[in-house]
Formats: sequence, structure tokens, C-alpha cells
Amino acid sequence: MPDSFFSSTKNRKRKRSVSTAEGARGAKKILRKGKSSSQDSKLINSSTRGVRRAADEELNSDRTDSEDGGIDDIELRADVEPETSGDEDEQETPAEKRLRLAKLYLESVKDGLADGEFDAAEIDRELISERLRQDVLEHSGKVHLFVADLYDFTSTSSLRCRGHRFSVTSAVASEDAQYLYTSGKEGTINKWCLQSGKKIATFYKQRVAKGKEKALPQDIQGHTDEILSLAVSSDGRYLASGSKDRRVGVWDVEKDEWVKGFGGHKDSVSSVAFRKGTQQLYTGSFDRTIKLFDLSVMGYVETLFGHQDTILSLDALRGETAVTAGARDRTIRFWKIADESQLVFRGGGKSAIRELLEGGAFEGHEDEEHVDGMKVDGPKSNKGKDKMKESKYAEGSIECVALIDETTFVSGGDTGSICLWNTQKKKPVYTQTLCHGFHEVQSSTEGLVRTPRWITAVASLRYSDMFVSGSWDGEVRLWKLDQKLRSFSLVGSIPAPGVVNSLQLLVLPRGALDNAPWREKEQRPPTKSPVQPALLVVGLGQEHRLGRWLSLKGEGVTNATTVHIIYPRT
Repeated sequence: MPDSFFSSTKNRKRKRSVSTAEGARGAKKILRKGKSSSQDSKLINSSTRGVRRAADEELNSDRTDSEDGGIDDIELRADVEPETSGDEDEQETPAEKRLRLAKLYLESVKDGLADGEFDAAEIDRELISERLRQDVLEHSGKVHLFVADLYDFTSTSSLRCRGHRFSVTSAVASEDAQYLYTSGKEGTINKWCLQSGKKIATFYKQRVAKGKEKALPQDIQGHTDEILSLAVSSDGRYLASGSKDRRVGVWDVEKDEWVKGFGGHKDSVSSVAFRKGTQQLYTGSFDRTIKLFDLSVMGYVETLFGHQDTILSLDALRGETAVTAGARDRTIRFWKIADESQLVFRGGGKSAIRELLEGGAFEGHEDEEHVDGMKVDGPKSNKGKDKMKESKYAEGSIECVALIDETTFVSGGDTGSICLWNTQKKKPVYTQTLCHGFHEVQSSTEGLVRTPRWITAVASLRYSDMFVSGSWDGEVRLWKLDQKLRSFSLVGSIPAPGVVNSLQLLVLPRGALDNAPWREKEQRPPTKSPVQPALLVVGLGQEHRLGRWLSLKGEGVTNATTVHIIYPRT
């Protein structure tokens, strides 16, 4: 008796051809109904897959009979999937996407502004429109706040915070004006509540064990040497610190604990700064390099080279740029991080009074002649000419720098001059000499020696026409830029006894520090003032933050931090 498998071979082949033909005809019908539909293309693919699967899996005539009329009904329905939210996002037009993102942004602005005691109408009409306008102007990267004439620099409230044994090296306040952070030469960091003026936490210097029990750097929860610089992120979560132990410290100030210490620098970390609105951190060091870290992933990004001497100051704003001062290489470098390029600005020129004093040494000799506007001896004219040229072009050191907007910045040096710069010009746009007067020393041989006080710190009110400078003449001076950003002039001063090692100037948020006990009630601004009060933070000490060249011990000179509220004119 023949095997049943071989007896049904013909039927099986005939049935397979029929089913294949029907599946092909079904696919053609679907293709004719709509060629442009993406869903129909899915149906065609599923039908062809069903045909191939049916042809490969038919093992007998009974199986074939069951699939003859069911290919189009079963396989096609199984492969059709309902539309998902991803399909809807793909079909969304660019205009619809912009509208959706704008609505989400407005909701976030409302949530952020509705925390205060304001009604919905006021939020909708005034606060949201002002916030949107402010965001647009800040993203433009240009000066848009001409407010220097609106402040009364004689009307201030002051808070003094004393908590360091030695000089205060850095002092910064959070952008919401809730906390103040200060560092000292003894290696500690203090956290203060600006509302009450009291110290609420201290991060102490760590002792390093010697010998066999010496700990690894990554195991030390803090700094082991003097702290030179501090910076707070825009969201107020992280505090960054640079120290002489060659490490960059990251602190979680919400939990008041050490997070991580970054190595890599080969010398003291002199300056740190956050990019505004992000968690990108720039650090400058005595090893002449700038390093970039990303605290969102707690990782190192890259290193920038270019300076020929120690980096003393660094600043950054919202853009992906930074500016640094290179001390005695007499350059300011503007770094374009995304383009991996830098602009070099050469400065550090001498003041006119120093040239006059040095030129006076050649006066009163016989047979004198003029060389480059100076008088030199006749018989020694060649040597005198060379000496005068050397002394005339012997430049000093650029000590500090601060960005005003994305293309404009100011710098201060050891000649007592403040220079205004623009990225479109290699030379200073404007230079103001002897900004903080002379430092006088009585010498037993030379008599009274007068030298210009160098600029120890500068800071600006971001994207505005106002900045401040400090030295050790007993006051912080406030300067106003003109409308075309071509020059600046002195508009006021605030007492600051001691060496000014750190400066910060920011706008006080609406409603912040209204109930602070140290804020005088009669000096509170009116409710409809055109501008908000400004907050000035000054870090003072008896010595300079980087050395002991000076030691001031006059009346009122202490190691402290002073906080001033500058009120608008009434």
C-alpha cells in the first residue's frame, strides 16, 4: 500500500499554487486601493509575509484547506498595529511643535512665579511678559540694562559676616539670595543664611595622614590646603572650590556634603566659574591651563592651552565662551569653546604717572637731548635711549577680569588702571588710570615712595552698564558705562576697609530679604520701583588672597565678608 504522504503530493502542490495566486491577487487589490498610504504599505508587507509563511508551513492537504480562504483575513489583521504617540509626534508640523513647546515654557514660568503672593492677573500681565522679555534679551548676549543712574549709592543696608581666622579669599552668594558662601586662607568654607545673617554650616580643612597610613587623594573628603576661589551653579545645587592642593572640589550644598574632587591640574587652582544656566564648570590654574568639567555627569571634558604665565582670574556668562587673565604674560584670552579657538588681547600697559616718575630720573643732567619725548644725557644718548625704551615698554601684570556681556569685558592690573575691551578690537577701547590712587611708603633712603595701588578684584552686574572694582584704599568703587560702551566714569563708592579679595554684584530677586532683620525698614524701596535693588558681596582680608605682600592693620580692617543692598532712587 503506498504511503499517504506520497499519494497527496499532487494535491499539495496544486493547493499551494492556488493559495499563492490568491495571496498575490489580494496584495494587488490592496496596492490598487491606495498607493500613497503608509498604512497600506504595512498591509502589503504583512500579506506577502503571510503568503511566504503559508507556503513554507503547509505539510498536508488539511492544513492547506484551512488556509485557502484565511490568508487575507488572519495575517493582515494580525500585523496592523494601532497608531502610537510616536506616530503623532512624527506627523506634528514644525509650527505645531513650536506652539506646544511655547505652551510648556509658559506653564513652567507660571509655576516658578506663582510661589509668591501674587494673583493670577498680575502674573499673566506683568511677571510673565517681563520674564519672557528678560530671557530674550539675555540670550541676545548684549548689554540691555542701563540702570546705573537709577541707583542711590548713598542708601545701603550692610551685613558683616565674620567667621574666618585669616583673610577671606572668596565670597559668593546664590542667585536666589538665600545663602552666602565664604572661604578663607585657613582652608575652611562657611555657609551663611542671608536672611538671618547667621552661619549654618562649615566645611573644614582635612588633615593628611603621613607615612604608611597616607590616604589617596580620591579618598579625602575635602581640601587639604588654602581655598582660593568659589563659584555657585545657577540652580544653587553645586558649590565649586579651587584650592592650593591642586584639586577642584564639588559640594552638594543642599545636603551640605562633599560630592567629588577633580584632579588634573599640576599647580594651585586659582579661579573657578560656572557657565550661566548650566552645570558646566571652568577652572583656571597656576599651571597655565583651563579645564572644563560637566557636573551633570561628574566628568572631565577638555583642557585649553595658551597662557604663558599663571592664570589669576576667569569669568564666564551664558555663551559657550570664557575669558581669562594671564598675570605677567600681559594677555587676556577670550576662549571660544565650541570653535576650539581663542582671541588674544595684549594689555598691562603702564600708567602715565609711572612713566613720568621713571622719566624724571634722567632730568637735571647736562648736555641732555630728547629721545621719544624724554630727556637723556648727550654723551650717553644711545644707552639712555635703550634704557628708556626698555622702561617705557616694561609692562606689568593683569590681575583680574570680568565679563559685562558676551563681547565686552573689563580688566584690572598692577598699574592701577582699568581697561575696557571689546572682542572686535585688539587694543583697549578705553583706559582709566589710577583708579584707586597711590600706595605711599616711607623709605629711609628714598624718602616717600608712591606707587599706584593695583586692582585686586572687578565684578559686573551681568548685561548691564554697571561694574565695581576693589583695591586696598578702603572703598569699593562703582563705575558706569556710557550708552555706546566706549568709556566709563565713577558714579559712587562704598566703604570696604582691608584688601578686597573678592567681588560679586547681582540683582536681588523680587521679595528676597524683605524681612531680613539687618535690612533697615526705612530704606526699603517703593513697590513700583523700575528696578530691583542690587546685592554687592565683598570679601575682605588683612592680606592679599595669593600672598603676604601686604599686611594691613589699621582701624576697622578685619577678615570678614560684607554684604550691601544698593537701593534704587526714590
